[in-house]
Amino acid sequence: MSRLTKVYKTATAVDGISFAIRRGSITGLLGGNGAGKTTTIAMIMGLVQPTSGEVQVLGHRMPDEAADVLGRMNFESPYVDMPMRLTVRQNLTIFGRLYAVDHLKERIAELAAQLDLTDFIDRANGKLSAGQKTRVALAKALINDPELLLLDEPTASLDPDTADWVRGHLERYRERRGATVLLASHNMLEVERLCDRVIIMKRGRIEDDDSPAQIMARYNRATLEEVFLDVARGRDREAAQ
Repeated sequence: MSRLTKVYKTATAVDGISFAIRRGSITGLLGGNGAGKTTTIAMIMGLVQPTSGEVQVLGHRMPDEAADVLGRMNFESPYVDMPMRLTVRQNLTIFGRLYAVDHLKERIAELAAQLDLTDFIDRANGKLSAGQKTRVALAKALINDPELLLLDEPTASLDPDTADWVRGHLERYRERRGATVLLASHNMLEVERLCDRVIIMKRGRIEDDDSPAQIMARYNRATLEEVFLDVARGRDREAAQ
């Protein structure tokens, strides 16, 4: 993306940001509430029209060429519920049809086995636990075997064991598929574990962009959480050092 900007009336949500993501990498998108992360992801997906600037996804300009790329990407967030009255199987069937997935029954069975959904695949989505819903949401996000996976707080509200299991599956999927992953998360340990690169946003702008190790070294901090607090509280790198 190049000089991407989104203005809502008098509020600037994203302010002229530019970055490119290497294929096959996992990039963390960090920032406090209102930093512009969600708006950035929405513009990458072609759901929000930029005020100015350009977004290219897998070689196609968004949102003008969205039809050429949407089938090769997907999105997951625990904050976006699937229909509660439909069963897991029914939900996955609907999303699989939307993506025109070949051999859909077999694909659902494969994901059910990989993500341990078999015991509740015919249960209504509204009757699932938080951890079960997260695994179902991940199955939905992987239904079309995407090349680009956009994740918004994928392990929010999960217990440590389930969260670790989800992260492990994402790592294995990236390695097997060679997929590109953009991860927005407030879980700094998760970002340190998964991400090759971290982009830190504040008030719609990019504050820093590098590997987790390099960013922590610049701020003279032992963890990304400490860096996050420095940025959120307006403490610059020089003061941190």
